[in-house]
Amino acid sequence: MQPVSFRDIQKGLREIGLTPGSQVILAASLPAFGPVRGGAEAVAGAVTSLCRLVLSPAFTPLCRVWPLVGPPNNGALYHGHDDENASAEIFRPDLPVDVDLGPVAEAMRHARGAQRSRHPLYSFVAVGPEAEHTLLAQSLAEPLGPIARLAEVEAGADLLLLGADHASNVALHFAEARAGRKQFVRWALAPGGVVECPACPGCPDGFPAIAPYLRGVSRVARIGLARAERIPLRSLLQVAVDRMRRDPAALLCRRPGCERCAAVRAVLAPAA
Repeated sequence: MQPVSFRDIQKGLREIGLTPGSQVILAASLPAFGPVRGGAEAVAGAVTSLCRLVLSPAFTPLCRVWPLVGPPNNGALYHGHDDENASAEIFRPDLPVDVDLGPVAEAMRHARGAQRSRHPLYSFVAVGPEAEHTLLAQSLAEPLGPIARLAEVEAGADLLLLGADHASNVALHFAEARAGRKQFVRWALAPGGVVECPACPGCPDGFPAIAPYLRGVSRVARIGLARAERIPLRSLLQVAVDRMRRDPAALLCRRPGCERCAAVRAVLAPAA
């Protein structure tokens, strides 16, 4: 097949209703497109040059450290982390994003005009005139503050999935918090030393189960081999919060050994 071009990507984005006024939360899988002329930079560039604001996760789990003792039912074990603690890095704005977020998320970090928040575990990158304003909504106490701010945008913001599924949908973490689901405490190396990070999100592995409930809400197109999907953020949050309030165990994963989902179920028992 012919490589996907910058123009192909923008054409697909317009097909699903994105405009120069759009504000989006981006999750993208580069391999899902097939060959792309210009690679991850072309994908990031196509989105940022079309939309008014693009927000992308830039998480850094390599900054995480573990104490020997911590709060109970915290979705974690406090032993066996010697190697992780020894290799942990102090957060700085030029750290690469978590490789699990993919090359497009890393390309967003290098995009022209990109700004990055300072949370040592859950930073975000934003590009656009409202980037600074959006990122300032984040604090240690409110790691998902940028998503909360976009949820209040008068014109309405969108979630944009490019070849990615809902396991990459960071907005669903905010939906969990809004629904009252248990959050977690983690610790990280910041420039001033070890900091406690409250309100950290849970496991996303069960998030793809939301997809059937969003039919009729999202708009979909094909870009190369990738499925491009735009979902209005407010609709997404309303559907997900309602789903979790109706079924408190909704969107939890079934992966054996998942400590975070087990901790949530322990709080819900016997309802879950």
